[in-house]
Amino acid sequence: MNGHVKNMHFQQFMETAATLLSLLLLMTVDSTKTVAASKNPQCGNLLQQTLKISRIVHKESGDLIKTYKAAQGEMSELFCKVSVNDIPDPNISGLDPPARIASIYTHLQAFLPHFKRVYKQQTDLQLPGSPLLKELNTVRGRTENLASCINTFYQSLFPNLPIPEPAGGPTTLPPAQNVFQQKVYGCVVLKTYKDFMSNVSKELRNLKSKVCKKRTPRNAF
Repeated sequence: MNGHVKNMHFQQFMETAATLLSLLLLMTVDSTKTVAASKNPQCGNLLQQTLKISRIVHKESGDLIKTYKAAQGEMSELFCKVSVNDIPDPNISGLDPPARIASIYTHLQAFLPHFKRVYKQQTDLQLPGSPLLKELNTVRGRTENLASCINTFYQSLFPNLPIPEPAGGPTTLPPAQNVFQQKVYGCVVLKTYKDFMSNVSKELRNLKSKVCKKRTPRNAF
């Protein structure tokens, strides 16, 4: 009887130990990505550079939407309130830092074809030398630069995790549009992009404490 009880206790002990070991393994795997990132000596510098560019793009995107509305004439305030399909979502997705950084990158890539489309449309609607065309071109260039910085930042932190392709495949652009539809489309694209860049700036600030942790010296008090 005593032997049977001992066997039961031993079996329960082994099951508990196995459960704890499994939990520890899961916690280790889940934290590996962040720990690996925190050991990267370039993490802080790369993130600071990327954050600086994102702030510039965020400010310029706000200026751009004002210039755009001013160039569209009457009813320009209403254009951005119309619903338009196939515009990238301004929200960043993902449960962990690698997924969220990758989401920023794929979103930036998705916006670029829309910028090119808006620029082409506005070239036909605006006079040569229009400030709007200049600002559109500037923000598009900044967006390409920011996407490159995000890609470099991601690859430096997670060299063994390639950035996934967008879930929806290549960016879908709307079919041919009349002048009114073009004005609405451009306004919605630029407003959505401004909202997205606001989210990007916040996200990068949050990531700073998660993936670029500073080591505390052992003799520090």
